[in-house]
Amino acid sequence: MPEMADMTFAMDFLIRAKEGVRNTAIALTETVTPEARAVLRKQLHQGIALHQEIAELMIRKKWFHPYELNEQYQLDQLSAMNTVQIGQMMLFPEDTSRKGMFDRTPDEA
Repeated sequence: MPEMADMTFAMDFLIRAKEGVRNTAIALTETVTPEARAVLRKQLHQGIALHQEIAELMIRKKWFHPYELNEQYQLDQLSAMNTVQIGQMMLFPEDTSRKGMFDRTPDEA
């Protein structure tokens, strides 16, 4: 399970990095001052580098197969099945009443 958690966190990080690149690119096209454009351009390059670094890590760990669609599909299916299994787990007690869960106060003794 820790491996699956690491893969899930890495995929989420990759998606967030991609969103950051997209949002920065949009902001860059809407910015008019040269100073702000320079800052955004630098941030865009850093975001692209971060995305590449995360993707390369995931490929190296075999958590991401961008060039092997069958393998990626199998990973996605496994992830979906694990998500369903986690959703079916009894993670919380059915009785959520808090009565009786705490020590009595001095007044109740």
